[in-house]
Amino acid sequence: MSFWRRALVNAIIFISAAGFFPQAFHVSSIWISLLAAVILGLLNMFVKPILLLFSLPITFMTLGLFYFVINGFMLELTSYLVGSSFAFANFGAAFLLALILSLVNIVITNYFRR
Repeated sequence: MSFWRRALVNAIIFISAAGFFPQAFHVSSIWISLLAAVILGLLNMFVKPILLLFSLPITFMTLGLFYFVINGFMLELTSYLVGSSFAFANFGAAFLLALILSLVNIVITNYFRR
């Protein structure tokens, strides 16, 4: 799946998650969600591989579950870069959104492979 298609899917997930969990996650507009999706994609391209390399031992020890913590951290970093118009109530909300994002992206990616 291309970068822009994945960014669009992530932006839709951000908007829907903000609707489902209004106390835990805030997105002010569709354009902010698209901006956050692009920033998340860029962070996943450049910063995430470095984090994965440094956290490889703990990821191995937790049988890959620490990968979701890294995804939550990437969402928190995205929130910091975008500003107050894209915000989480706490790290648990970012972790929950990381789980939802991963599951939906797996399903969408498998759908577009056909």
